[in-house]
Formats: sequence, structure tokens, C-alpha cells
Amino acid sequence: MPLAYKVMPQQAVGVDLEKEIAIHTMADIDDKRVRLIDYIWKGAGLPTTMPKVEPGVALPAAIADLTGVRQTTKLTIPLRYGVKATQYLLTPTKVGTKLRLAIYHTGHGENPIIRVRTVQALLDLGYAVLCSDMPFVGWNVQLIQDLNDPKKYVDISSGTRAHNRFDTYETSSFSAMTFFLEPLAVGINYAQQLLRPQSISMIGLSGGGWTTTAYAAIDTRITRSYPTAGTFPFYLRPGPSRESTGDWEQGGIEGASVPGFYAIVSFGDLYVMGAVGPRRAQLQILNRFDYCCFAGVGARSYAPVVSHRVALIGQGTWDLLEDATHNQHQVSPYALEVILWDLETNPPD
Repeated sequence: MPLAYKVMPQQAVGVDLEKEIAIHTMADIDDKRVRLIDYIWKGAGLPTTMPKVEPGVALPAAIADLTGVRQTTKLTIPLRYGVKATQYLLTPTKVGTKLRLAIYHTGHGENPIIRVRTVQALLDLGYAVLCSDMPFVGWNVQLIQDLNDPKKYVDISSGTRAHNRFDTYETSSFSAMTFFLEPLAVGINYAQQLLRPQSISMIGLSGGGWTTTAYAAIDTRITRSYPTAGTFPFYLRPGPSRESTGDWEQGGIEGASVPGFYAIVSFGDLYVMGAVGPRRAQLQILNRFDYCCFAGVGARSYAPVVSHRVALIGQGTWDLLEDATHNQHQVSPYALEVILWDLETNPPD
């Protein structure tokens, strides 16, 4: 692999990592969490609504090869501008004494084998799994109302940068961030009511890794989170691989695409917020030789600082897994083994 994957990038030189994280206390976290929720939902608070529920449906084609599924429930969440989000809640045939819930969130169209492999492993251990896609990707491909003519629907699903069209939907009275984050809140509301899980964990790849990072920071119901190949702090962009700036929701090079969101938090803040709390932990997984995104060794510049800041606050843990076993954009078999080991050896009280 080229040298860029093996040495600390020039962008990290001279960066004061301590200042990348504005959080020092639990009160700081509480303040930023309130401000984020207020920005995303414009004062309405974290959603408490329920989805439309269709129990007993067939597994969708993308995950039809899964086994050990006792029941598949389709969840439909209505959003703004005529948009609907779809999720599938899978309850396992095998259940232990206490049911646990895991969320698996895909990105912008990765190999479906990765999701099937990860979800199957969770089902085999007795986890109920909530399967979620990004907006306008996978089973969420759809039209959206035209801003200038509500009777007209337009296609923003095509192309690799579909989310960049959200610029025009981001206003003082509405945040397009709800397209990414509201389905998770509503899906968890239903899963909690139905299953009463002992814990809720979240795994996300690529864009789903960003979603895992952002949502775990907002909702403390997520106890353990594993964002994979999903984010870099702004000072490390672009990285050695081709797509490390991310889509609209990632903020671009310096947070400019969603300035209201990234004026409240840095990525260092999000990492800390996703880890701190009773029984909470976050393990960020980055593929060192990833051909796509967020590769190299640059994360070594911030990982000790994030981990130490979480330790100083005194609740929760944060760590980095630098996966050097492959050069793909994936939750690798090795990373999956680490995730499952972590879940099984660190169960909630």
C-alpha cells in the first residue's frame, strides 16, 4: 500500500487535539445533547411517536438469506415532504433469558453480504435486530416533494451524492438531519415497547457509521456502539483514500454543508458523547487500508485524547480498533469477531 496509509498525515501536525473536544464534564454533554436535539427537531424534542407496524412479513430480498428469524416486522416511519423510512425488526428463534436489541445500519450501497453476515451473527447469539438503511438508499429509494410545488415529487435518489441535494431542504424551521436520525428514534420506541430489551447496541458501516456516531451521541438508550469506516474529524480530511470528506451529512471539509449542526459539536465531541454514561461504550472501527474512506493511521492522533477525555469524565469507555486485516470497505470478519466478543464479555448489569 502507498506510504499515505502507513504514516501520520501532514494534516495532523500542529493540531491541538485537546481543543478539538469542547466537552469536559457531564454538564457539557447534557448541554450539547439538548442543543443538538433542539437543532434537529426544532424544539419538538426527541420523537416519542410510533411507526406503522406490519408483523409477519417476508424477509426483503436484500436479507432473504438470513436464518433463525422467528418473525419479521416491517416498520414504516412517516417523515416530512412525503418521505417514509422503512425498517425491518427481526426477532430471533433463539432467545436467552434476557432479550437484547442490536441495530445494524448500512451506508451508501455496500456489498449486501456484509449486512447479512453481521446480522446473521447477531441473530445466532439471540439478538433481535433492527435493520435500517440510509435515506433514499436501499429500501428507502423514493421520491420527495418539490419545495416549490408540494404536488410535484422529484427524484433525488440517483447518483452517489444524492444526500448533497438536502441543502435546499435545510431551513430555520426544518432540518434534513431528521431524514437520517428520526427513523432510529421511532424504531427504538417501538422495539422497546414490544421487546423490553435488556440493552440496545448499534453497528453501522460507512454512512451508517456516521449515523451510529451521531445517533449514539444523541440518544443514551444506545448502550454500546460500533461505528465502522464512517468518520474523520475535519482536520484529517481528505484522507489517503478517495471519499474521506463524506456526503452532505458529514459536513464536507469543515462542516460547511450543515453549519448549524457542526457549530454545536465537533466529531471529537460526538465520539465522547456516544461513549459517556452508565454502562455505555463506543468502539470506533477504521479500516487502515480501506480503498474507499477514512483509511490510514491518522486516527492515532485523536484516539488517545478521546479515550482519556471519556476516562476523565468517569463514566463509559471509548476505544479505537484499527483493522489492518484487509483493504476493503466493510465490517470485516475480524472486526465482527471483536464486536461480538465485546458484546458478550461486557453485558449490561
